[in-house]
Amino acid sequence: MRKTTTLLCVATASALLAGCGGGGLFNRDRPDEFAVQRQSPLVVPPDFALTPPQQGAPRPVDGGIRQQTLDALFGGPAQRSEIEKNTIGRAGTAAPGIRSSVGDNQTNTVAKGEVTRDILAAPQGDGREAQAGVGASS
Repeated sequence: MRKTTTLLCVATASALLAGCGGGGLFNRDRPDEFAVQRQSPLVVPPDFALTPPQQGAPRPVDGGIRQQTLDALFGGPAQRSEIEKNTIGRAGTAAPGIRSSVGDNQTNTVAKGEVTRDILAAPQGDGREAQAGVGASS
């Protein structure tokens, strides 16, 4: 038993020391990943008749920050379908002062209830201190 334990310890120690050797599977030369693809040379564009921009003229790419934002969000102007054109044609044009008359006191509204009123009257914030009560009177 003692010889087996000694032999097992010697074999384990020699295996561990062999793993510290300089050559082996993990220390081989590998190709450089940045040198695999050859860099293409710079090419001069074939159109030499480009005109420089006018002094102070807006750049043709800039359409204003508002237009760039709308294009980024909605993909720019899209063609309307026939159904959409027909619906807009039937709706007609809006009255010029429609926004003023909507906020008028004599405009009829529908009461949505106390829950909606409480939601609209809630203070702004991240909702960390928000509380809810069922059947609580305010």
